Amino acid sequence: MGKRIKIVGLFALSGFVLGVASNLVYFRVFPILAQLFPQIMGTTWLVWGIIGAAISATGCLLYAYMPQD
Repeated sequence: MGKRIKIVGLFALSGFVLGVASNLVYFRVFPILAQLFPQIMGTTWLVWGIIGAAISATGCLLYAYMPQD
């Protein structure tokens, strides 16, 4: 049971870190990029798509590297 708690903790901690990173990207990095590249960053769906892809890839990598029984 201790192994499962560690895995859940790993996902919870990584989710927290990804949430903080997403917040920083959206509120700090996105305005700078929007000023530098107004044509590309004019649509917010592009940024959220990139953030979603990064979160998905990170989750897949975490799952792939989890210890097997």
